[in-house]
Amino acid sequence: MTFEERAAGAVDAAREELIGLSHFVHAHPELGYEEFQSAEAVAAAAERAGFAVTRGAAGLATAFVATYGTGSLHLALCAEYDALPEVGHACGHNIIAASSLGAALGLAAVAEDLDLTVVLLGTPSEEGGGGKIDLLEAGAFDGVHAAMMVHPFPTERLEATCLAVDHFDVTYTGREAHASAAPWEGVNALDALTVAEVAIGLLRQHLPPGDQVHGVVLEGGSAANVIPPRAVGRFMARSLSAERLVALRARLAACFEAGALASGASMRVEELGHAFSHMESDPDLLAHYRRAAESLGRRFDLDDAGEPRPTISTDMANVSLAVPSIHPMLMIPTGGAVNHQAAFTAACATPAADQAVLDGAKALALTGVAVAQDGPLRARLVSGR
Repeated sequence: MTFEERAAGAVDAAREELIGLSHFVHAHPELGYEEFQSAEAVAAAAERAGFAVTRGAAGLATAFVATYGTGSLHLALCAEYDALPEVGHACGHNIIAASSLGAALGLAAVAEDLDLTVVLLGTPSEEGGGGKIDLLEAGAFDGVHAAMMVHPFPTERLEATCLAVDHFDVTYTGREAHASAAPWEGVNALDALTVAEVAIGLLRQHLPPGDQVHGVVLEGGSAANVIPPRAVGRFMARSLSAERLVALRARLAACFEAGALASGASMRVEELGHAFSHMESDPDLLAHYRRAAESLGRRFDLDDAGEPRPTISTDMANVSLAVPSIHPMLMIPTGGAVNHQAAFTAACATPAADQAVLDGAKALALTGVAVAQDGPLRARLVSGR
């Protein structure tokens, strides 16, 4: 039996467990850094398979590091499992968790013969916090030669354009007053936020391609006849690179300051989590992934046709600047729904999504097998050149 057959066979042998895990995580959506049930479900499954598991990695209650083997080539699989507010697993992190576990099991089956150390990383809070960056800064990726994961998406793509992104809250503080009897005694914090939103809306006409900004109002007052003394907006700013993101943030700062100046309110900006970088996929890893995925019947027609890549942001991008990495998009049928919609949540727990769990696990495992046997690539990865 070939290494490929053994790795794929190990995934098939774990079929029911992997699908069951995907459904469990899907049915128990937990927000970032609070994924206690989901993280434990993935860590416990790895432990049952013989992995040595360290829970609470990087001082995070819902992060873990699971290792198998003692080989000279260290391959990491990243398992995400956090959900979104209100819409649950509308980005398919349940599929990511199960497929990464499955890939780890597949590679563990050939680790000794291929001189591998298999690392499964439980990475919390991708949706804004940046658990992978926490792990990166704590040294969890030290010694890892390549990192991989797949991400559910409505189409099959080898890679997306990963924009650098900041997450932040803007809080305006004014002074309450009776909105009819003495409005002149108040300072309207919601007016400040409204002015800033209008300024941002006008700024969008002048932003270069790749720059984006979007936000929601978290607080804007509690009664129509009370001048709002406090208003809070949550924003995300994205750009093609970290350098361009700095320039975008400077222009946005002027919009927020305009709101404070016009209304007389004071302003405070609070950064949320880590800044996400742009991503640099490793082309050799990606070529092996493509061959592995195509052997399972996956096709990359949109890539071949030169269609524009989808734009996303992920903390896997920060990992890619430190460790050779890939983050391909794994197609699941969605009936036209896109990520972060409730209909996408529903699409992540269907028979087709279950097949994607298995395909994703096998594609990653087969990629690892190919990398282990690719002499020049293996030497490059191990040497760090």
